[in-house]
Amino acid sequence: MLDTVETATAYVIAELEGKGTATREDFDVAAIVAASHAFSEGWDFRSIDRTVFWRLVAGNLKL
Repeated sequence: MLDTVETATAYVIAELEGKGTATREDFDVAAIVAASHAFSEGWDFRSIDRTVFWRLVAGNLKL
């Protein structure tokens, strides 16, 4: 169950690193978690539309 900032952060990291093409160091994970939390109004990000989630991720790519 995703109901804390810690579990939500672990979820985001797992999503980022799940394909093996990126690592958490490539993104501002804290900003992704904050934006996802604001969007979903909770810590369970699984309900966020996948396109929206990946747009939030893309907006927090470290340059």
